[in-house]
Amino acid sequence: MTSKYSWIDFVFSVIGVCTFLLDWGSDLWVAVEFYCHGDFLWFGALVALMILSSAVLQMFSWFWLRYDRQLPGFRRELGSETVLFEDKVKISCLLHVLQLGFLCRHISAIRQGFRVWWRKEEGSEYAVYLTHDLSMLRLIETFCESAPQLTLMIYVVLRTNKARTVQFVSIAASTTSIAWMVVDYHRSLRSFLPDKAKQGWGSSLVYFLWNLLLISPRVAALALFASVLPGYVAAHFVLVWSCFVTWAWRQRTDFMDSVGGEWLYRATVGLIWYFSWFNVAEGRTRSRSVIYHTFITVDGGILLTTWWCYRDPVSSQTYALALLITLTLTYLLGLLFKCIYYCCFHPKLWRPPIREPRTPVDAPDSEVDFREFSIQDRTLSCLLFNKRMEHNAALFYASD
Repeated sequence: MTSKYSWIDFVFSVIGVCTFLLDWGSDLWVAVEFYCHGDFLWFGALVALMILSSAVLQMFSWFWLRYDRQLPGFRRELGSETVLFEDKVKISCLLHVLQLGFLCRHISAIRQGFRVWWRKEEGSEYAVYLTHDLSMLRLIETFCESAPQLTLMIYVVLRTNKARTVQFVSIAASTTSIAWMVVDYHRSLRSFLPDKAKQGWGSSLVYFLWNLLLISPRVAALALFASVLPGYVAAHFVLVWSCFVTWAWRQRTDFMDSVGGEWLYRATVGLIWYFSWFNVAEGRTRSRSVIYHTFITVDGGILLTTWWCYRDPVSSQTYALALLITLTLTYLLGLLFKCIYYCCFHPKLWRPPIREPRTPVDAPDSEVDFREFSIQDRTLSCLLFNKRMEHNAALFYASD
């Protein structure tokens, strides 16, 4: 199996940066509208989400860069001369402080991809490495900003009982960002499988559907709850998020390369779990998933019941019952699609955990055991392989 950078990778990188810029552009537009109309509370909430999301992304990006700079292959790609390499590291540090590190990663991935795909230059492994990191960062950005922002926009529409054009644009941009993240992240994980384990577009479609059908009712339930008890939604988030962070800690996650980085990861996982399931540890995956969805189902039921009891029966008479039934059926349909995915499209693989890259050794030709192969073929480049996405792929495709 050979992982080569292709025109599809380049297209995904370009669309990724366009989606990121569209999302941020719509955020700024909405923030300006809120400020001009005197909605300072919503303006502050939106700006806070933007700042928090950007800060979290820059921290993850910098933590990873600190690890990457120790890889000989990464040093070779940035510049073989020590002075040149250190200068680029200092510049990158400054860009992260200025909140431009994530955007520069996008630009760097597009530039490297163009050189490899269009000009046929060397560096395919490095280009793939960059796109894998961007996939994970986009996942983090989605649940740190897009999902909370979508909840905020729906809440504003419910509270005011009207929507301006800019709010529709923001809702559309956030939904597009979430949808694209789902497809892009799934595709990135799939690239770590051997050719015979890969599925067609049907797999990505089902994966996209079950995520969208589960996330949408969750966001809607939170927005509905906030529309009747706005003062309690923050308390709900802190309580549930704290439980999730504790659960991540109890699972002894091992994703980052430092203690501080690992706690940042656990805090982020808690935020992701607030909206969607994300496997973070080896072991009894199915049991943890059942526990999670049971908790979220009960929590969502409480949120919707609270909204139903405290809603204005006059203004919501025309849509309340239909909305409640639609959200319930949508969530159940999402669970059905998830079961279909894991029954029909999800290859169950097992491999012993590998934390650090190793120098490949020659081995006699033999038939590959599908259950025992390593998720990533390190014969590509033993000096430059993405252990972060390899780690996530191993967890995602591990059998229970």
